[in-house]
Amino acid sequence: MSRIGKKIIEIPKNAKVSIGADHVMQAQGPKGKLQVALPPEISFSVEDTVLSFQRGSEEKHIRAKHGLARALAASAIEGVTEGFSKTLQIEGVGYRSELRGKKLLMFLGYSHPILFIPPEGISFEVPQPTVIKISGIDKQLVGQIAAKVRKIRPPEPYKGKGIRYQGEQIRRKAGKSGAK
Repeated sequence: MSRIGKKIIEIPKNAKVSIGADHVMQAQGPKGKLQVALPPEISFSVEDTVLSFQRGSEEKHIRAKHGLARALAASAIEGVTEGFSKTLQIEGVGYRSELRGKKLLMFLGYSHPILFIPPEGISFEVPQPTVIKISGIDKQLVGQIAAKVRKIRPPEPYKGKGIRYQGEQIRRKAGKSGAK
């Protein structure tokens, strides 16, 4: 039995979960509405405030999808009730960011500023010019957008300049050593 797949999911009072056709789970909460396609080999049941998952056979590819189905459903329920966020830090002389409406404008040492337009369901916050907070209800989309923003100027190993995740450790390299 899958350790993750056999855990039940407690559905919060402010969330509503329904199972649609083609194994599509719909989660609705105060933050919004999400649809998640679950593997057809895994069966699930909603009883009062509990969501549980069962698999039909012990084949390897079906066992592998058991924990996946439970994790996707748990992420969707957490997203519509609490939401997800990632925080990025900008490091470097003159590197900064600001909001222009919903768009993110970044000055990262290039000859031009970079304007990043968020997709539907993603919002940016800039509490300080060197901190960017990305938030939304879809865990996968929040992580993907954070990775795209980081990729614009990834941290370099000599001075550590660039965009990094909050708490990320960058392995630093020694610079040139002078002639003796």
